[in-house]
Amino acid sequence: MSQTAYIVDAIRSPSGRVKAGGAFTELHPTELLGQVLQQLIQRNGIDPGEVGDVITGCVSQSGEQSATPGRVAWLAAGFPDHVPATTIDRKCGSSQQAIAFGAQGIMAGAHDIVIACGVESMSRVPMGSARMDKNPFGPSYTARYGAQISQGAAAERVAAKWNLSRDELDRYAARSHRLAGEADASGRFAREIVAIRTAAGVVERDETIRAESTAEKLAQLKPTFADEKLRERFPEITDWRITAGNSSQMVDGAAAVLLVSERMANKLGLKPRARFVAFDVRGDDPMMMLTAPIASSRAALAKAGMKVDQIDAFEINEAFAPVPLAWLRELQADPERLNPCGGAIALGHPLGASGARLTTTLLNHLEARGLRYGLQSMCEAGGMANTMILERV
Repeated sequence: MSQTAYIVDAIRSPSGRVKAGGAFTELHPTELLGQVLQQLIQRNGIDPGEVGDVITGCVSQSGEQSATPGRVAWLAAGFPDHVPATTIDRKCGSSQQAIAFGAQGIMAGAHDIVIACGVESMSRVPMGSARMDKNPFGPSYTARYGAQISQGAAAERVAAKWNLSRDELDRYAARSHRLAGEADASGRFAREIVAIRTAAGVVERDETIRAESTAEKLAQLKPTFADEKLRERFPEITDWRITAGNSSQMVDGAAAVLLVSERMANKLGLKPRARFVAFDVRGDDPMMMLTAPIASSRAALAKAGMKVDQIDAFEINEAFAPVPLAWLRELQADPERLNPCGGAIALGHPLGASGARLTTTLLNHLEARGLRYGLQSMCEAGGMANTMILERV
């Protein structure tokens, strides 16, 4: 039985800094996600017992995030224990993949209500902690591709290949902070952010935005990833450009999206806010790592039978400034439509939660501006990408 899947609501926590004193550094990740789930259920007035599945993106599934965090968060929120949950890891695109799986489950007739969500506490479960200093690649992979490189080094390779100057990267980073600051100051984030209770008080706003950032200030930062081994391995990189200022911020955060079938929306009187036009997921060169959004976006547009100029807004995750800038050159998209409320450089990149965060921000932007189509794409470790096209309804 085929049926249409809709987004009824999409919310996120504020972004919390991972440094000491950050908003959520003392909050267990399942408590953070649990509060987001509680508010998603409450503000839409649905019976939590009607939810068919809770699909959760989380990348560092160790320590406090090792016990199927979506399931734990759901139960910690006080919801019925008969509702199942699963946790998936498609790296930075994990919760975007959760949305795709949830929508596809509804389209296939397996469910009528799915919550797709994501969480990452990068302060309490640091990035890479799941590896425990072991080699996850093995000899055959290494024989084919050589020693694995960091995403930062991959970002340097992207910047070099597309000849993106340090000044371009820093100006783009300053733009991200400026646009996010404008969105925050004007109240545009108010509908998407839900308040989170902590022992220190209630957190209602992102604490990562630096609206006063300028390219001139960012130019003072030193490159982060240059070292002698990488210089020898990649002699084509003559100018190392990636800094903490033109990279995404590590943050704590959670986000959740409520998906329903058309039948259930009509039954419960829920108002659909968007429908799904196309999905794509694909891989690219793992040693470039961050370029797959280019091919994946093209594929999603082809599946939708659309041209890039028909899309009103693009959310291309700002893992590093070269990622959206290389994408922009290749797709020849309108730069004014790219990340119009800022991106992960200003708002942070809570790994497993970022895909749902992008959906939340994209949907609210389309509604606030009366726009129709949005496309979002996420680069992912291993050289993969998820892309999704939404239509506001």
